[in-house]
Amino acid sequence: MQLKAIAITLLFGVSPLPAVAAPPVPVFVKAATVEPFAETIEALGTLRANEAVTLSATVTETITAIHFDDGRRVKAGEVLVEMTSEEEHAQLEEARSTLREAERQYQRIKGLVKTNLASQSLLDERRAAYETAQAKLRATQSRLQDRLVVAPFDGVVGLRKISVGALVTPGEAITTLDDDSVMKLDMSVPAIFLGSLQPGLKIVAVAEELNGQPFEGEIASLDSRVDPVTRAIGVRVLLSNPQRHLKPGMLMTVTLQKAAVDSLMIPEEALVQEGFNQYAFVVNTGTQPATVSKRKLNIGSRRPGAVVVTQGIKPGELVVTHGVMRLNQGTAVTIAATQQGEETLEQLLQQSSPAESGAY
Repeated sequence: MQLKAIAITLLFGVSPLPAVAAPPVPVFVKAATVEPFAETIEALGTLRANEAVTLSATVTETITAIHFDDGRRVKAGEVLVEMTSEEEHAQLEEARSTLREAERQYQRIKGLVKTNLASQSLLDERRAAYETAQAKLRATQSRLQDRLVVAPFDGVVGLRKISVGALVTPGEAITTLDDDSVMKLDMSVPAIFLGSLQPGLKIVAVAEELNGQPFEGEIASLDSRVDPVTRAIGVRVLLSNPQRHLKPGMLMTVTLQKAAVDSLMIPEEALVQEGFNQYAFVVNTGTQPATVSKRKLNIGSRRPGAVVVTQGIKPGELVVTHGVMRLNQGTAVTIAATQQGEETLEQLLQQSSPAESGAY
């Protein structure tokens, strides 16, 4: 009889013994839920001072005095550098003397005209001479002012690049001046966030150089154009810097959020990656035992531990989160535990029965 069974097996490729069904695979599942989801993005930006300028001379002259030290804070209007100006000072005294004489002559003729002892034409000449003397004085004062380098606003000066006695020329850098009370953070943000960006929006930026210390600020302005190549828009954020920790040129990271929308979410653990496609095993509880079907998904954005599904699953359907490596299309399963929130694998194992935990 045994030889006959072996012969049948060899001839027809079938076994006379009854097939034994594989036991259901224990799995952990979680229901697909609709939750508010706010897409986030990290944008990198470079810090700039609220006001920044490279101070230089406007004339070719020799430095006679320097009134600042490296890194010192200065006030608007403070004289930082003086240049040779003896000739201009002499011209200034001459212009003042000429102005005083022109004014005296003008006032004298003006009194004589009132008593008809001088003509109106003479008064006009004296007035013209007086106004000319005023103009010459202003011109001399302007030339004298060109021999001074003055701070245009409150701020901190950088490193000094000249010395007393040096001959400077127009455009030659003397030092830098930065107003760092408020810092500008310029960054590029994908245009898909344009609807969520508006002046006044509060943000938090961090810098690795400062050990991730957060700095609060707000969006000051948006660029008027979207870059047609990168599809990004320029955004300028203003950050308060009362302790002066932020420095121009530092790199900072800003986390931006779009407005929250209701989205269908499943755990990231449920995704099965095959090439460029994503799948999930969905449990069919209408059969005994329950079985799984392999569904192709269209997914959207992610957040830690969860992913948005745009197509392939309906709300409330159960997806397998742990145990997917043992599954195929139609595999029989038994639900060991149902994940309700962000439970860890250890917590789920504690919820399941000892037999299921051991099988899993």
